[in-house]
Amino acid sequence: MPAALPTLSLSLQFADTRHRDQLPRHTVIRCIRHALAAPAEMTVRIVDAEEGQALNREYRGKDYATNVLTFDYAQEPVVMADLVLCAPVVAKEARELRIPVAEHYAHLLVHGTLHAQGWDHETGEEDAEAMEAYETEIMLGLGLKDPYRKRRGA
Repeated sequence: MPAALPTLSLSLQFADTRHRDQLPRHTVIRCIRHALAAPAEMTVRIVDAEEGQALNREYRGKDYATNVLTFDYAQEPVVMADLVLCAPVVAKEARELRIPVAEHYAHLLVHGTLHAQGWDHETGEEDAEAMEAYETEIMLGLGLKDPYRKRRGA
């Protein structure tokens, strides 16, 4: 019998509602829980470019909207974090990658959830490769494609 997935308390917020139909609550929960190693209390907020840019500027010193921001507050005994996804950036990237918007959201939910647990791809090539490999494993486990396949030439 497979191991039970960790419990998740989720607040799902849509400041930008353009993709509400792409992100049903049960799908968001499924993506996050597959990336969790411990129980969690998380908020996922979908924002517009203005809010995404303001948050990225204030907290990371980068004056542009980015696809996902992770605000992690605790990793033990319960993961506590906010994930902020910028709808227009997600849509633009999905078009460029030629993948469904919902698939890109799934990848970014997994990616942000790993960040909330201490994974970091900006600390070196080895860490980036390990995080990408784990993201790929999770995405395949969700029945989705390897999010890095195009970069690897697959």
